Amino acid sequence: MCDRPRSGSEKHVWRARIIVLTADGEGTTAITRAVGKGKTVVWRWQERFMHEGIEGLTRDKTRPSRIPPLPAETVDRVVALTNQAPPHEATHWSAPAMAKTVGISPSSVRRIWAGQGLQPHRVRSFKISNDPRFADKLKDVVGLYVDPPAHAVVLSIDEKSQIQALDRTQPGLPMKKGRCATMTHDYKRHGTTTLFAALDILEGKVIGRCMQRHRHQEFIRFLNAIEREVPADKTVHVVLDN
Repeated sequence: MCDRPRSGSEKHVWRARIIVLTADGEGTTAITRAVGKGKTVVWRWQERFMHEGIEGLTRDKTRPSRIPPLPAETVDRVVALTNQAPPHEATHWSAPAMAKTVGISPSSVRRIWAGQGLQPHRVRSFKISNDPRFADKLKDVVGLYVDPPAHAVVLSIDEKSQIQALDRTQPGLPMKKGRCATMTHDYKRHGTTTLFAALDILEGKVIGRCMQRHRHQEFIRFLNAIEREVPADKTVHVVLDN
């Protein structure tokens, strides 16, 4: 018996044994008994080693796919339908729906989409501004984010109104070993609130206030709160929508 290296693949070992026994002058019958393979296998790897050397023993022959390729007309039809609205009440094409329409399997539809780089479930939104000064404003805003001026604070301010203040009708139990946390399925309302928030771009800190109403008076109060928290020697630059 010969010792087989534990780190080597078993198929690489018996292929190498075929070549070693061949070099030792063993005949085909003796080699087949030693490695437990048929004559055609022995002849194949002897020929592979003769043409490609050791590298040929470590590389498996590429086998053709068992899945027959789809006709070009089918691929073109799937691509064309993907760029159209589905004939049923749905936001986009799904693989099963497309497969049923075209008459192929859902996996075939996914392969076509992957091969064509199509992702019908994803939509990227966009908005083209009609502001004639849009380019100048864009440079100012991006410049504040990318390269903020020295001795200044850049704040991105936004608001969220009509936030519902909700509470569960009964207190729940905390999580512990063998039991998850609990909460009631219903809740009670405590009115609404408005959140004003300012993000410090450089530090990543947030200045936030919740207020009962959503008017210019509350917004001015929030600006005054920012003024009190920002160091007096810093110039404040604000990125704010309309």
